[in-house]
Amino acid sequence: MKKIIDLCKEVPLLPLTLIAAIPLALIPSWRPWGHIHSAFDPGVGEWIIILFVAWTIYTSIREMIDSLKHGHVGVDLLAIVALISTVCVQQYWASWAVVLMVASGEAIESYAQNKARGNLTALIKAAPQQAHVVDLPGVDETNIEITDEGFRKVQQAVEEAQRDGSTITAGAGHFDTVPVNDVKLGSVLIVLPGEIVPVDGMLLSGTASADLSNINGEPVPRTIFAGAKVLSGSINGSTTMMIRTTSLAADSQYQQILKLVSSAEESRAAVVRTADMLAVPFTIVSFAIAIVAWIVSGTGLRFAQVLVLATPCPLLIAAPVAYVAGTARLAKQKILIKSQDVLENLGRVTHVFFDKTGTLTVKQPQVVRVEKSKDAPESLTEDEILMLAGIVEGFSAHVLAKGIVAAGKEAMARLHRLPKSSGKRASDENVDAHHRELPDPHENYPVVGNVSETPGKGVTGTVDGHKVEVGRFAFVTGQAIASQEVHNAQEEESNEKAMAQADRDAAKLWNTTLEPDEMATYIAIDGKLAARIVLRDVPRYNAKKSIEQLRELGVKQETMLTGDKKASAMIIANEVGITDVRYELLPEDKVAAVRDADKDKKVADTSTMDRIFSKLLGEPIHRDVTMMVGDGVNDSPVLAVADIGMAMTDGTSTAASESAEVVIMNDDIGAVPKAVKIARQTKQRMLQAVLVGIALAIVGMVCAAFNLIPVVAGAFLQEAIDVVSILWALTALFNRD
Repeated sequence: MKKIIDLCKEVPLLPLTLIAAIPLALIPSWRPWGHIHSAFDPGVGEWIIILFVAWTIYTSIREMIDSLKHGHVGVDLLAIVALISTVCVQQYWASWAVVLMVASGEAIESYAQNKARGNLTALIKAAPQQAHVVDLPGVDETNIEITDEGFRKVQQAVEEAQRDGSTITAGAGHFDTVPVNDVKLGSVLIVLPGEIVPVDGMLLSGTASADLSNINGEPVPRTIFAGAKVLSGSINGSTTMMIRTTSLAADSQYQQILKLVSSAEESRAAVVRTADMLAVPFTIVSFAIAIVAWIVSGTGLRFAQVLVLATPCPLLIAAPVAYVAGTARLAKQKILIKSQDVLENLGRVTHVFFDKTGTLTVKQPQVVRVEKSKDAPESLTEDEILMLAGIVEGFSAHVLAKGIVAAGKEAMARLHRLPKSSGKRASDENVDAHHRELPDPHENYPVVGNVSETPGKGVTGTVDGHKVEVGRFAFVTGQAIASQEVHNAQEEESNEKAMAQADRDAAKLWNTTLEPDEMATYIAIDGKLAARIVLRDVPRYNAKKSIEQLRELGVKQETMLTGDKKASAMIIANEVGITDVRYELLPEDKVAAVRDADKDKKVADTSTMDRIFSKLLGEPIHRDVTMMVGDGVNDSPVLAVADIGMAMTDGTSTAASESAEVVIMNDDIGAVPKAVKIARQTKQRMLQAVLVGIALAIVGMVCAAFNLIPVVAGAFLQEAIDVVSILWALTALFNRD
């Protein structure tokens, strides 16, 4: 009921028109003023309809002029002439039906647009509106850190406010609630449990949980620690969070997402403009049928019968609704586009370029195996080696560290060395039930200490009393190759060559040799070489399937671009199923590769509907479309030069999206074929809705010309045609596989 009331408020002409039917039915010919003229002498009920017709004509002309000013062809002329003609032939029920058609058309359009925008609206409504700025002595934009005492004061004030049931408002004593756009750089904010983070910032409080589902669809909240970046649009977990702002509201992550959403929502696709162009020949055909029917029949009633069926809604509403629906469907899949033109071009992609590292492969090398040395104790398992290596590598900034740390955590889980329940007895009456279940983070976790890193060589530390060294072979075996201090570039180069030679010599200790795309780090335990940990750049789990899906969609060619050497590049290419590989490329070489493909563009295979539209409008058949898929700032030049640039992010960065037309927010390569498929389905639904609507209208007009459809029935039939075409356009929202 509420939705109906809201719709009536949005389109007041609709309920008023329905009410106007009552006097038309009860007192159509009542004339308290007497007769005026025998040829044109409406009663009270009929005059009410005439007034509604006049108002509808006025608003339609105004909207048509406004459309023309914005470069859109208006076809409201058909409805205007239909209204005038029905009044002239004194078919007032038909006039009422046409007014109802116009009013309900606006209501249907409003409903369809709101339905189509559903996912976009959800994103916009989630935008943060206010922020709680900390107002404590010594806490301002110049402070780098917040003292424990300062944080405790804020925490206490929050708890008091929550306990008293009061809200946090300006002048509460420790913080002021202000509009999000008033937050300054460097301000300290608190974010209450369940609130949306208002601006990008750095976490000052110890640990927190952040739900990023609004940003990248990640279902499981992330645990973040002091010093970590906190993104606007994420939802705080169950603890109060304190952050220092690093971006203004307008520059924050969520606002960048909203800019993409808004630009797509406000744009008009070329196909929608094509539908506008069809309005002109459709209007001409409609008037031609109506005039011929009038001349042949000799009665103006036949002219009105035809024009009430000349429905413009498939052109006015169905086309844009389909594209907004497609844009919203992409947004639901965490795929954002900058304009609806991109949506159309996505469906015509014929050649896709992929960056290798971070796009076809995961973002850092992964551990593929552990090879124990002959000096390693028999009792030492591979999981124990990975655990020890992962713990000390957790303190390293080396490029291989993340992969080893991830493997180490998995090994710890298998060894049951992660924190677990403290095991306090439930029968202990001096401990309340809540605290009995609290975990003791130090009970089963390895004891770590004395960690230090030698940049470029390795990291060392003690774990459970054992000395652990992880790094290059010379480092972990204690070879006196490199001095701790390097005084000049020549000495650094000499040391690096010696370290590299030691790494090559180390291979002789193992029977297996490393593949071209593999790399190794070494671990020594208590001064003895224990193992070689082998890592490699591995493909994403669904990369091969995504390439296959693109081929099934008719994409003619896939190309991999990489700066790697041929041997390692071909290994990844073979695993994901790409045959066209360009290797040892600099950024400018990647740009040149995409440009060369643009020069060689050929006429693309097009659907029957595309060819029909091209013939009707005298447009050239579309040519091949190139798309570049990359993941980072280094890919920005190539993303910009392709017809479509698609940036894959995890929702934490929009750097690559500055030069990309499509942004994948959930870092999933499977979204590439999904985006192409949705784009194609959207265009198909739009063309089907438009052509079916026009075809039904023309058939109806021809039948009316032969007096097979009465004028009142024609007006209601026209409404049914509108509903069919618009509902069909809305199917672009749904997956029909």
